[in-house]
Amino acid sequence: MTPAAPVSAGSGPERPPPGELLRRLRQRHATDPITHVERVPPRSGIAVPWPAWAPEDLRAAYARRGVTAPWRHQAEAAGLAYDRQHVVVATGTASGKSLAYQLPALSALLADPRATVLYLAPTKALAADQLRAVATLEIEGVRPSCYDGDTPRAEREWIRRHSRFVLTNPDMLHHGILPGHAQWSGFLRRLAYVVVDECHVYRGVFGSHVAHVLRRLRRQCTRYRPATGDPGPTFVLASATSGDPAAAAGRLTGLPVTAVTEDTSPRAGVTFALWEPPLLPPDPAAIPSPRPAPAASASAPSGPSPAGPPSGGPAHEANDLTQVRRSALRETADLLADTVASGVRTLAFVRSRRGAEVVATSTRRSLDEAVPGLGDRVAAYRGGYLREERRELERALLHGDLLGLASTNALELGVDLIGLDAVLICGYPGTRASLWQQAGRAGRSGQEALAVLIARDDPLDTYLVHHPEAVFGAPVEATVLDPANAYVLGPQLACAAAEAPLTDADLALFGDGAKDTVAALVEAGALRQRPTGWYWRHRERPEVDLRGDGGAPVCVVEAATGRLLGTVDGGSAHFLLHSGAVYLHQGVSYVVDTLDLDDGCALVHPEEPDWSTHARDVTSLSVVSVRSYVDAGPVGLFLGEVDVTSQVVSYQRRRIATGEVIDTRPLDLPARELRTVAVWFTLSPESLATAGVDPADVPGGLHAAEHAAIGLLPLVATCDRWDIGGLSTAVHPDTEAPTVFVYDGHPGGAGFAERAYGMASSWLRATRDAIAECGCEHGCPSCVQSPKCGNGNNPLSKPDAIRVLDVVLANLPVALSG
Repeated sequence: MTPAAPVSAGSGPERPPPGELLRRLRQRHATDPITHVERVPPRSGIAVPWPAWAPEDLRAAYARRGVTAPWRHQAEAAGLAYDRQHVVVATGTASGKSLAYQLPALSALLADPRATVLYLAPTKALAADQLRAVATLEIEGVRPSCYDGDTPRAEREWIRRHSRFVLTNPDMLHHGILPGHAQWSGFLRRLAYVVVDECHVYRGVFGSHVAHVLRRLRRQCTRYRPATGDPGPTFVLASATSGDPAAAAGRLTGLPVTAVTEDTSPRAGVTFALWEPPLLPPDPAAIPSPRPAPAASASAPSGPSPAGPPSGGPAHEANDLTQVRRSALRETADLLADTVASGVRTLAFVRSRRGAEVVATSTRRSLDEAVPGLGDRVAAYRGGYLREERRELERALLHGDLLGLASTNALELGVDLIGLDAVLICGYPGTRASLWQQAGRAGRSGQEALAVLIARDDPLDTYLVHHPEAVFGAPVEATVLDPANAYVLGPQLACAAAEAPLTDADLALFGDGAKDTVAALVEAGALRQRPTGWYWRHRERPEVDLRGDGGAPVCVVEAATGRLLGTVDGGSAHFLLHSGAVYLHQGVSYVVDTLDLDDGCALVHPEEPDWSTHARDVTSLSVVSVRSYVDAGPVGLFLGEVDVTSQVVSYQRRRIATGEVIDTRPLDLPARELRTVAVWFTLSPESLATAGVDPADVPGGLHAAEHAAIGLLPLVATCDRWDIGGLSTAVHPDTEAPTVFVYDGHPGGAGFAERAYGMASSWLRATRDAIAECGCEHGCPSCVQSPKCGNGNNPLSKPDAIRVLDVVLANLPVALSG
């Protein structure tokens, strides 16, 4: 679709204000796609004098950058940190959190020529951005440097010896710095501050791992410091607005943390629209011929593989629907083309790597049809690019060479994108904290901004665009992490022992359960107990994956030239790099020839097929143990451990233009196993019959309820729907009853199932309402369809899903509402 009102590739017209731009965008459709518009008013700032302890040289450096005084919350957080109190500053996007930690950290470096600072960011892009910010202050003797996987080996020794402000990420701290702590002894001995930026990202299993990496860091700092009662480095954390940030930061660091939450920075006004793509006209040719339903004993699962959630492609409409909504990816691409054509600098956030590539490619094509060459001002940005590509894209965006960028959440976190006018959010990002982080990328120069949330065909997205109070009236979520998770604690204690023998004093640092976990590691032969402590018994270090993405990344290599195109995390390789898969890289299409999992390499060749590929997997589940349960008469609610076995068995080829399934091809990939935590409910067959659910319709009702429940779980738990999986069955062999399971997609669990169990009534009530309020007749991707269903979304019964949930809600205690 060609964008409206195209402009030349040079200087465009005066940028329209948000209200006018929104009016132009909504004219694309005969029916109004906007379900709600929220006006977030501007706010003036509250400035205070520089603290007396701030060195004059540092004040002058900030003045050269145009910062004449701090905002009150910046000064408050900086003062607490200067007084050696651990502090988290949890305020909105663009509120200047970086000054809150730079001020005390750089003051310490100026006061003590031997002091050092360690800065941790969850992404390389954010660390590179902060390096630019610190370097431009030109503070003599600081010598800031990035130390990560992209750092040339020739530079690493210099950084260890001479840099006093090292910027890195938890992965490099875990894999590179702590294992080689002897080489960092001087840096650790003099470490004054540890800055943990965007700490709300550290949730679930990833956050639990990072919590122990920080404890390992504290342990090594203590070992290298003289025994003079030095309390160790001060932790300064920065977070998006979140529920109870002090408690979350305390769990992350294992230390008492004071929170600063009142945002006193100025904020430009934001016009925030909720956008639901329109329904497409019915296509009689898409109505399938009848096909038999699967056996009633089990319906297909939905959710991540045991190795972790894939970062797979966009949701596609199932071809067995007679009427579907326009794809959120297509809608986002058209809106991005319109904003760029109007001279509006726009960032589009897309959920998946593949989706970002699709949006950028489609946008470029539309713009070039209108004005040849204008498409060059749009690009994609995602993980897996080479370092040089990422840095060039960041530079082009900062300097205005790019007008539009389709990005994964790699650019959500703190990167200073000055001058953006609009943000498009393709699909709810999973949490309100992330939603406001992404929306806050626009309006950073004080001008009015536009943010648009484009709903996907997803039950949660549909619920939110029709319930704006759940977006704008609800508090942001608390960050969920559990350092006591035995599946995290054991491997992390093994890493700590490999770095230096564990002692009794160390175990208190790692919290409750450490002593029992060490005993289990001794019994398993991983550790050996001696009078001086517990020793790691093996020559090789423990292999521990912080992010739970399924192991080492797989390299994508062009077979004919040997050129490295990028990487894909190990957990996603089965879905994205299987033989025959279509792989996109900066708008260029490749087809995978072979995938070698042992060598971590996929060979590809360039090809532009008119079809896309979509992997399909099968899953089985067995109950290991029950932690807790609620006996509610004909309904049972359970929380416990389960074993999940998953295998990618085939892939579909679908026409790009129509979504038509061309064929399904088998794959021979190894199965992956996962022991995790699940919440599940059972119903008696008699209660279902009384509610009007015929025995033949039980599988479809349970299956539809499972899909919708997975889609709505992020409403009550800090998770993404790709973090969780599910399975429904008319008679499960372990429960001997109709059952719906929803499980965490990470080894050992991530806290999501526990949250669902504790808020089961609220969660399932929202699920029931989302299904009942959807305008479709028989069920659609907005309510009960799942883009990942291993059984092709068959069987599904929307009316019976409502009846199933009515039975559950009529019997569950109301107390299960949080």
